[in-house]
Amino acid sequence: MMKAVRYRDYGGPEVLCYEDAPIPEPEPGEVLVRVHAAGVNPADRQIRAGQRFRLEKPFAFIPGCEVSGIVEKRGAKVTVLAVGDEVYGMLGLLGGGYAEYVVAAADKLGRKPASLDHVHAAALPVAALTAWDALFEVGGLVAGQKVLIHAAAGGVGHIAVQLAKWRGAQVIGTASAGNEAFLRELGVDEFINYRTTAFETIVRDMDVVVDAIPREADDATDVLARETMARSWAVLRDGGIQVSICAHPSPDPDAAGRRLRGAHAGAQPGNDVLTQIAGLVDKGKLRSDVGTILPLREARHAHELIQTGHTRGKIVLRVKDS
Repeated sequence: MMKAVRYRDYGGPEVLCYEDAPIPEPEPGEVLVRVHAAGVNPADRQIRAGQRFRLEKPFAFIPGCEVSGIVEKRGAKVTVLAVGDEVYGMLGLLGGGYAEYVVAAADKLGRKPASLDHVHAAALPVAALTAWDALFEVGGLVAGQKVLIHAAAGGVGHIAVQLAKWRGAQVIGTASAGNEAFLRELGVDEFINYRTTAFETIVRDMDVVVDAIPREADDATDVLARETMARSWAVLRDGGIQVSICAHPSPDPDAAGRRLRGAHAGAQPGNDVLTQIAGLVDKGKLRSDVGTILPLREARHAHELIQTGHTRGKIVLRVKDS
């Protein structure tokens, strides 16, 4: 048996229970990972509330879609990883990360950045894979272009800032005043305090807008997100694209003549991008900001924090020795 956080009904953070659960067994293409740390994401909260999918009762669901740990056992067909390898990666929406052990497809995990401990490595997979997809795969960002990143100090936003700078783009970030020094340290070329300045009055000719504002955290945040998306079309150059990690943006009819595009982006699991990300981390080009570290048994409090929609960096659960 192992310790895990599970829930048997959908609802608020109070449904999360720290309890004993069976250790899973890997299939032929999977590995069993001894989890050292698990990242906490808005998707975890949405799944817990029944907003992503709903399982038939009875169920005992273990949330958590990103982890860092050590390979404890591997399936018969696994050749890319060995027992004892330090790994990190994204598990997908079916979770399992809030536990001492989890099984994962071997080709969805990457070797952990050597320069990071497990806590900071666990903060990377979902945010980095999402930011990569939004900027490069969907947004098509290349060197010399300009990108506006909303919620630039958040879990995805602060990674997107660094990746965009690494690619050679000019980066403008919006956040609250308390995050200005943090974002300037990460390399933003221009900072905008969204509470005091209407970004559309000073920003022009963006090639890409990345909307990383969380949805459904609360009514005020949801309204802000929708208003920000609507106002962002005005700052794009003709033919520009607005990419959201939480919604599916559609240009208003007035923008049709400007060839503006809207698209949704999300984390695409795979060890190829994770390997590139680990390389950037170990070269000092990318870092993960962890705002809060809690033991696994305090997952309920982690969900209370994540649903405010105003956390900086990532919340991580320390699983080993929790």
